[in-house]
Formats: sequence, C-alpha cells, structure tokens
Amino acid sequence: MEEDAEGMDRLDMDGDFVGGRFGRDGEFYYQSRRERAPQTRDDALYGVFAEGDSDYDSEEDEASRRRRRRKRGKDESEPDLTRPVQFVSKGISDPQKPEEEEEEQRPGLGQATFSSRTAAVISEEDAEEDQEGYIDLPTGFGQRIAEGARARREEKERQEESAKRRRKAQSAGFESGKPAPAPGSLESNTKVAKMMAMMGYKRGEGLGKNAQGITAPVETTLRPKNAGLGSVEGFKEPKAFTPKEKLTPPPPPPPAKKEKQRWSKKASVKKDQVMTKNELLARRAEQEHDEQPAFVQKVIDMRGPQARVLTDLKGLSTEHEMEANDVPMPELQYNVRLLVEETEADIVRLDGQLQREQEKVASLVREKEKVAKQEALQRHQLQVMETIAGVLEQVRVDDTTGLLTLAGLLKTFQELKVRFEEEFKMCSVAWVACRFAHPLLIRVFQGWQPLQNPSFGLEVMSSWKDLLQGDQPYDFSDATESMAPYAQLVSEVILPAVRISGTNSWEARDPEPMLRFLESWERLLPPIVLHSILEHVIMPKLTAAVDSWDPRREKVPIHVWVHPWLPTLGQRIETLCHSIRYKLSSVLHVWQAHDSSAYAVLSPWKGVFDTASWEDLILRYIVPKLQMTLQEFQINPASQKFDQFNWVMIWASAVPVHHMVHMLEVDFFSKWQQVLYHWLCSPNPDFNEIMNWYKGWRGLFPPELLANERIRMLLTSGLEMMNQAAEGLELVQPGARENVGFLRATEKRQFDAAQQASHRAVPGAAMSDMSFKDSIQEYAVDQGLLFMPRVGKFYKGMPVYEFGTVSVCIDSAKRLLYAQLQEGAERWSSVSLTQLLEMNRMARPR
Repeated sequence: MEEDAEGMDRLDMDGDFVGGRFGRDGEFYYQSRRERAPQTRDDALYGVFAEGDSDYDSEEDEASRRRRRRKRGKDESEPDLTRPVQFVSKGISDPQKPEEEEEEQRPGLGQATFSSRTAAVISEEDAEEDQEGYIDLPTGFGQRIAEGARARREEKERQEESAKRRRKAQSAGFESGKPAPAPGSLESNTKVAKMMAMMGYKRGEGLGKNAQGITAPVETTLRPKNAGLGSVEGFKEPKAFTPKEKLTPPPPPPPAKKEKQRWSKKASVKKDQVMTKNELLARRAEQEHDEQPAFVQKVIDMRGPQARVLTDLKGLSTEHEMEANDVPMPELQYNVRLLVEETEADIVRLDGQLQREQEKVASLVREKEKVAKQEALQRHQLQVMETIAGVLEQVRVDDTTGLLTLAGLLKTFQELKVRFEEEFKMCSVAWVACRFAHPLLIRVFQGWQPLQNPSFGLEVMSSWKDLLQGDQPYDFSDATESMAPYAQLVSEVILPAVRISGTNSWEARDPEPMLRFLESWERLLPPIVLHSILEHVIMPKLTAAVDSWDPRREKVPIHVWVHPWLPTLGQRIETLCHSIRYKLSSVLHVWQAHDSSAYAVLSPWKGVFDTASWEDLILRYIVPKLQMTLQEFQINPASQKFDQFNWVMIWASAVPVHHMVHMLEVDFFSKWQQVLYHWLCSPNPDFNEIMNWYKGWRGLFPPELLANERIRMLLTSGLEMMNQAAEGLELVQPGARENVGFLRATEKRQFDAAQQASHRAVPGAAMSDMSFKDSIQEYAVDQGLLFMPRVGKFYKGMPVYEFGTVSVCIDSAKRLLYAQLQEGAERWSSVSLTQLLEMNRMARPR
C-alpha cells in the first residue's frame, strides 16, 4: 500500500494536477490543475523529440508565460459581467479533513481555490505572478470575462494607435504643404523609394532600360458571376484611374468628446422616436416592394449553444456588433429587441388577418352582385318564357277554332324571333312553328304539279326558310334524326309532290322539266331532300332509259339527254357509263370508217369516260378501221382524192396522239416519201409545183398533230429531200438502207440456218428471234452506230438496247422495233430503221 501511495504521490510532480493523491476510497483528490504553457512551434514540429520540455525547460517560454500571467491579472481586474456563468468541476473534497478546514479553504464568490499544500509547492516567483494576476472570480467564469474585456481593450488600443498615426501623417503633410502619400504608393514606402532612386528611377517614368514599362497601374475588370475564362460578355468597363495625389486631403478628425453619462437624469430626458402602427406597416410594405424575390434557403446557425434554423439573414450579427461596440446591458437590449420584434410580428399578423377579412368581404360583395345579376337574368328569362307560352297558347286556341291562317302564323313567329331571338333558338320554337305550319302548307300545295309549274310556292317557302333556318348552314349529313326543322318541313310538303310527278309523268329523254324545277328550287331545297330526289327519282329513270337505248335505231344521240345531268349527278354517272360503253361496243364492231356518225356519237364521251376505258375502246374498234383506210389510200399527185385521208383526220381529236402518230408514220408517210422521191428523181421536176403539193399536205393535218415532234420530223425529212434535189445532190430512196440491211441479214440467217441444221435442231421461233435481232445489229454496224444492251433496264418485260443515242426495244414475236421518243420519259413508239437513223442524226450534237 505504501508503495502504491508513493507511486500516486509522484503524480504531483509529473502529472497535470497540483496536490493530487488517491484517497482510501480509491478516488483521486487534487488541489488545482497544473497550468500548461501553449504549444510552441517547436512542439508542433518535433513533438516529444524537442530539445527541452516546452512546459518547463524553455526560459523563453517561461518568460512569455510570466508576461501572460501579468496581463491576465491586469485584464481580470476588470471583470465582464455580461457573459453567462459557467461552472467548472474541481473534483471531490478530501473526506479525511475536518469540516472546519474545508470551510476555511472554501473560497467565496470570485475567489480561486488554493490549498496549503498547493501554496507550498508553488515557487516564490510564481506566487508573485499569481498575486499580480489575482482575480476574485471563479476559474471558468473569470477566464471568459477576462478574455472578452482584454479583446475589447486591445481593439480599442489598436484603433487609438491607428488614429494617432493617421493624424500624425496628416499633420506632417499639412506642415510640408504636400498631401500625404496614398497608401500603397511608392512615396508611402521610403526605403523602396530610396532604392529605386539609387537605381536611376524617376517619378512618372516607366521601368526598364528605355523606360518602356507602364506608368499607370494595371486596371482590373469586374468579371460577371460564374463566367468562364473565355467569356467576354457582361463585362463592366473599368472606371478611370484617378491618382491619389490629386484627391483633396480629408478634413482632420474632430476632437474626441467626453462620453456621456448614460444613467444620468439629463440623458434620460431625451426620448426615443416612437413608430406608429401605420408607419410600421408602410415601412414593411416599402421593404417588401424594394426587395427582389429570391430563392429562400435554410441557414443553420451553429454559433450558439443550440442550433438555429434561419430563413432571413437580417440581424444575424447584431449580438457580435453589440459586443464589439461595447454596448451597455446587452441582455436588457436583447430582451427589449425581442419584445419589439414580437410586437411588430403581432402587428403584421393582425394586419394580414385584416387584409384577408377585407378581401373576403370584397369577394362576398362581388359574389352577391353576381348572384343578383343572375337572379335578374333568370327573372327576365322567366318573364320571356311566360310571354312565349302565352303566344303559343293563343296560337293553339286559334288552331283549334279554325281561325289560324298561314300568313298570321308566319307573322306571329316572326315577331317572336325578332323580340326573343336567343330564346327562340334555345327553346326550339322553330319545331313548334313547323307543327302548326305543316297542315296549312299541305293545303296550299295540294294538287301542285312541280314539273309544269315549278315556280309555284317559292315565296312562301322562302319566307319559312328565313324563319326556321335563317343564316344557319345546311346540315349535309344523311341522318334523319339530326334533320333541321326546315328540312323536315320540305321533306314532308314538297318532296312527295316531286316524287309523284317524276315517277308518273317525267321522261328521262326529256330532261328539261326536271332541270327547270331543280334550278328554280336550288336555293330552297336542303341537301338531304335533293339527295333523295336524285337517288329515288332521277337515277332510276335514267338507268331504265339507258338500258332501253338502241344506238342503231334511235336518231337522238344518248349524250343529248345524259350530259345535262353531269354537273348534278357527279360520281353517280359512273353507273351509267358502263352500260353506255357496252351499248357502243355492240355497234362499233360493224362500223366502217366512212360513217362519220360514229364520231358524232363517240367523241362527246372522251371527257366522261376514264382514260383507260376510252383508250381501250378506241384501240379495239376505231384504230384498226382507220389503219385499213390508210393502207387503201393512194397518193397520186396528178389526181389526188382526199376522202379516205379526211375520214382518218376526223378522228385526230378523239384518238390518242401517240396511236395516231404511229398509224400515220407506218401507213401514210412511207408511201408519201416514196411518191416524193420518184417525183424528184423524174426528169425536169417542177419545184414550185412540188412545194405547193408539200404545203397542201401540211395544211391537211390538224393542229394537234402538227404540234407533235414526230410528225414535224417526218414532214421535215420530205423538205430536206426537196432541198437536196434542188441543189443537185444525189437522193437516197427512203427505206433503201433498211431493205439492204434486211436482205443481208436474211442471207446470213439462211446460211447460219443451213450450217446449224446439220449439227442440231433449233426451234423455229428461237431462230426467228435471233435473226431479227441480228439483222438490227448488222444494220447498226453498217451505219457505224453502237448497238449494245442496257443492263438492268426493261420495257414491258423485254430488254432495252442502245442503238446509237436512242434506246430501243425488240419485239421478236411481232417483229416490231420500239424506240423511246424522249430520254427520261416513258414514251415508246414503233419505228422503222429509217426513222431510227433519223432520230440518231437529230440527237447528234451539231
């Protein structure tokens, strides 16, 4: 036990406590805590490896510690009673000591605790220092008060020293007659100014060997917030630099005044300014108006003993400003400020409640006015309804007694519509008018013949249309449920009479009576009634007439009584076109080209039939007869007859142009060019006569054929032949080259057939196909033109070849050669080899 006690006693020397020991109960008792010196720079760098103990061995640290103690004693002589009281634990008292000793050693308020054992351990030098810095306050409480007082005193001393230096510098500048140098300038630092002067620097010049440096400071430019280094937008122009030397010196500070006695009676006489409720609310409104709306973030204040959540940063540093400015009685001022803020908050809250109540009152007033207006409107509507009900009741009474007339009924409802237009539409009074007008209109139109007298009743129905429908558009739907009042009235009064007359007395071959009726009633017939007339009266009559039409017996063409219905029937005419084409086909298969009546019957239907149907009808029944006529036609310049040629030219506007051109090229121009060639080759031809003959033939072609490029080319070839003969050049017979090439190909084909017959059998069709293609290829070689297939291009399933600059297609089965008339357009026509050669010559660049 003794060894343990000795080990515990060592704590008094080496530990952090003075006079510490362990009692019998195992608790540690001490007199006071050992004061430790602050950590020095060597302690922070070397730690336990420092040369000496920073707490005890360093004489410099010991001297600094003594100075701090003296200063602390001086600071603690002025206690700061504004700080809260904090108590520090001082351990457990020794139970072995008597109570009298404890009472003697117990310190009073403001005295530090010292035991006799502690006083013996402390040296005389420490005792002197402790006596100098003795403060009659508790340890923790006194430290905080002393630190606050010392900080305020040091701050006040620094401010006084800086003020003295400024006054001294200003007085020196005033005495010399020069203003004081600006802070940061070269003159404010005498050492640097002397060094620069020794190196040859002169004031106002730039640095460098040649004084090329800048003389004015580098101007700073305010960059916008969150702007990158490359951003150049939003920069503010820097303000012009004004040298400090040109500024007027500030006036000398006023002499310090004596501090007022804050608690004197004279000071209490002056009252603070009192703010009324209205002034407070006005100031609050101005602040809210001036403040820009911003995003409010929560701020957590961790500076006090408890964390606070703030949404407004106003008044955040009020307490610290009061401490820094040494404001008297901060607790009292804080409490007064709290009371003022609570009062302001209550005033603002009550004012907000008052504003809400006022807004609620205003809203209720507006609601009351709105309800009053609605009440007045509904009262007015009720009166209108009662008036309308009275008028309708009077109409019912007149109808019952038989006094009601159509004109009186119309006038009554017209007055109702003028007086109560909105209610007339809203209550559907038009249907009520239809109910009373229906029997009266039936009497008016009883026995009416619409086809003989179509203008009867137009004025009456026009007046009822204006009453029942007005400016409203027609309903084009076919639904009977959504029928308007006027449409319902017309369908029950007018439609039955029209249906009876059209079914019993109207003939489809005489369309004029029905057309006159529809034209007269066009503005008054609703779409649903017109649709019913077309579907149930006109179309059945026309269909029956077309089915009974015989083109061989009837002298009146069918288009005379069908075409007037085209604007009215629209797409319905398609159902009649099929029957009409069938009727025409049955007659055209026995038609001859000299009969021009077929053109008069067929040509009006070109724009009615669709393109495909029309072309099929022409190719099947007209073109073959015209080809036979041209083949039989003889060209004789001495005695020319144009009847057959005129029969063909009549159909120029009805037959598609490309078919007409092909027919003329094959069956007319081949003979025409041969006659011209023989005439030019005759001895002593008369070129004037030949030219007149050429002009005469050219004038026989209609304009639609002369506009065709192929026709112009064929006529031009004859003109060129005439020019060659006039110049004395040798003429080439038209078609001679094609014939020679064809003969050569025929001989070669026969020779190849004989050679192949001995080796293997070849089908005739295949041989024929190959021979026709070879003959065309041989002709291209003789003319020096390129003949090769075009890869990937076909026309009607047949491969396309390139014949010089023209694309051609070979039909071996029909032994026809097709050429593309224009590059890029799907226009193909059968041509001869001479025409193909001419097309290459014209396409060749000149």
